[in-house]
Amino acid sequence: MHEKSLFSAYKIFSRISVFASIGFYRPNVTLPSSQTPKFTERILPNQLISILQTSLDGSDLRKGRQVHAQVIVNGYDDAGVFGTRILGVYVLSKSLSDALNVFSRLEFLSHASPWNWMIRGFTIMYCFEFALLFYFKMLGCGVHPDKYTFPYVIKACNGLSSVGLGRLIHEKVHSMGLDMDAYVGSALIKLYAENGFVVDARSLFDKIPFKDCVLWNVMLNGYIKNWESDEALGMFRKMRDTEVKPNFVTFACVLSACAMEGIIEYGTQLHGLAVIYGLDSHSSVANTLLSVYSKCRCLHDARKLFDMMPQTNLVTWNGMIAGYVQNGHMDEACDLFSKLLSSNLKPDSITFSSFLPSVSELAGLNQCKEIHCYVIRHGVCLDTFLESALLDIYFKCGGIEVAEKIFSRTMTVDVVTCTLVISGYVLNGMYGNALEIFRWLVGVRIRPTVLTFASVLPALTGLAALKLGKELHCCILKNGHERKCHVGSALTDMYAKCGRFDIARQVFDRLLERDSVVWNAMITSYCQNGKPGDAIDLFRQMGLNQTEYDCVTISAVLSACANLPALRYGKEIHGFMMKGGLRSDLFAESALIDMYGKCGHLISARRAFNLMEGKNEVSWNSMIAAYGTHGHINEALNLFHEMLENQILPDHVTFLAIISTCSHVGLVEKGLNYFHFMTQECGIIARMEHYACMVDLLGRAGHLNDALSIIRSMPFDPDPGIWGALLGASRMHGDVEIAEIASHFVLKLDPQNSGYYTLLSNVRADAGHWDGVAKIRSLMKERGVQKLPGYSWIEVNGTTNMFAAADEGHPQATEIYHLLKTLLFELRKEGYAPRPYLPSYCQTEVR
Repeated sequence: MHEKSLFSAYKIFSRISVFASIGFYRPNVTLPSSQTPKFTERILPNQLISILQTSLDGSDLRKGRQVHAQVIVNGYDDAGVFGTRILGVYVLSKSLSDALNVFSRLEFLSHASPWNWMIRGFTIMYCFEFALLFYFKMLGCGVHPDKYTFPYVIKACNGLSSVGLGRLIHEKVHSMGLDMDAYVGSALIKLYAENGFVVDARSLFDKIPFKDCVLWNVMLNGYIKNWESDEALGMFRKMRDTEVKPNFVTFACVLSACAMEGIIEYGTQLHGLAVIYGLDSHSSVANTLLSVYSKCRCLHDARKLFDMMPQTNLVTWNGMIAGYVQNGHMDEACDLFSKLLSSNLKPDSITFSSFLPSVSELAGLNQCKEIHCYVIRHGVCLDTFLESALLDIYFKCGGIEVAEKIFSRTMTVDVVTCTLVISGYVLNGMYGNALEIFRWLVGVRIRPTVLTFASVLPALTGLAALKLGKELHCCILKNGHERKCHVGSALTDMYAKCGRFDIARQVFDRLLERDSVVWNAMITSYCQNGKPGDAIDLFRQMGLNQTEYDCVTISAVLSACANLPALRYGKEIHGFMMKGGLRSDLFAESALIDMYGKCGHLISARRAFNLMEGKNEVSWNSMIAAYGTHGHINEALNLFHEMLENQILPDHVTFLAIISTCSHVGLVEKGLNYFHFMTQECGIIARMEHYACMVDLLGRAGHLNDALSIIRSMPFDPDPGIWGALLGASRMHGDVEIAEIASHFVLKLDPQNSGYYTLLSNVRADAGHWDGVAKIRSLMKERGVQKLPGYSWIEVNGTTNMFAAADEGHPQATEIYHLLKTLLFELRKEGYAPRPYLPSYCQTEVR
């Protein structure tokens, strides 16, 4: 229908252009007999005009055609005085073909009114190019536009986002002295504001002497669309100082600003003001109020408002469901969705787009498929939003094949959909697939957004593809996104995990804005790569930068304090947690337990554990590991059984802590029993770390052959850590044969690790194989292996002291070595005989 109307417009224009100077072409138009009613009495002109006036609401096209038929049947000329009114009826009824037919027959085309109707009609039907074409043809025919012409011409410019053309129209308006007109000025302000020229919009707004409520609303909405909430709120305060009364549109705009900024205090004041004006029950105001309370995390007030609303439409239900989902109240979202299904309302695509994220949190793949089937059965429109939501839940629930089918059948693939698929592949560890989608996106000339780059960078991190990462970094620089928070965070993480801390820090320092995510990424990278001191320094800088800490920040810096160790800083952060709102965060509290445990303060660790309001498996694991690290086997095992009694299911980390504890104290049988309990009773598949602990357990006890048998029975190839544990046990028990077997594999798998060469050298030295020791040293030299010094830390009086072997750099080195000589002298008196090589073996740390 739309295309036919455009083609008809083109034909009319071709005729007008030919006969413009001598009169307009009037085709012979006959009314179909089926539409010609039979009338027995002649209707007077005044009566017809009155009927046409009542038909101008455009709600009934059939009625308009009947009136048109009466004009013709009664012998009146529909191209004369009645023509413009009939044209208006067809325009408001959105029947462009009828409107064009009437327009081509009109006699009074020297007046602006019929042209105005046609421009209005094309604008209403989103045919903006044709609306502007009619305007310029109007000027070409010598017809002068009036104040009713320009609002819709300017709307057409806005529809095409053509600010340049809009400025030309503005000049014409100004030359006619119409820019101070409320309707024309309103259209111009909307044009400038919605296209980002808020300063121009405000300048024009201030010049208009008489401002009605519509004009204020247009300016308010312009600020909202440009994310200038403060300006919008200031504008509303100025409006309150005038005699103009706000309407429901005003309240909806200002409340949207409160929702965007999370200003609950001002939002509640506006709620009270809406009640005073009697607008609180209006659907748009009530729905926006619901959004304010939801986005400000006042869900109790939001639900109370929802229940008190006399009439709720689908928008209201969607808003309440979205509020629950956005605040993590998935059970409540599911309950409300169930109530919606039992009501008279039918969910639409927005409902499912809002609700589906809760499904991915609570349900599995089968439930996702059930909801998908419901959508198909009930004919819910599969728009871009719903398709994106379905892709998201299938990726999160592991239904990758279904997600790929949905993506392949998507009619319009845009950058948002591609970004979501890239994120889904990264989430499931399919980094190669994520890169393929990104390459395809660039190949079809879809411009990646900030989120696209932030989504694909973790794929390069997972592949440790530093070269590709640098290439993508260049692409990000060309697009001017390097200094954006999301991209900067992903870039720092990529470079840090690829071992380039220098570039990571450069990217971090160049960011214009740093939110908590960016700071957390950098702090966590330092922690995970053995730089706890740098992590703590960055944590201090984050506070000085007045960036708000969150649970991720606290967990990361507590991990740094544990690895340093720095008990004093850990206690200070604990105090901060008690004062702030992070006291009840499970992961931050678990990190606190881990910090106290690694710093040797088991009483403080247990106190923190006991004070936790809710405990998950991470909390129990942290406390069990703390006991195990310090050899408190009974406390660790008692806590493990208490965990089972509380119906907290142990995971692979729990058993890693338990087996490691048994290894430290030499309880071989118990360690074996717990390993079998894990694999056979709990159904947990043993990982590389578990086998490393088992090798260490058997090796420490001298069961080297059993340890070797376990390695050979592993369902996957052992890594260097496994063979390193066996090599360390061989060193402890002086078994040269096993040591040679272990060293053969470990030096092949990790040829640059100096620790393994040292272990093998010590084994041969203990056995008196000095030729073998010399060979090891020459092999290290040949392979360019540098022996890295080992370090140890100790905190004394709040100061962390770091030492290396034969270190003389400490300020109190002389006093320290003097005390060591004294201690060695006392030890010799007690019968201690020092060995030239101290035992060294691999220990598995539980995190």
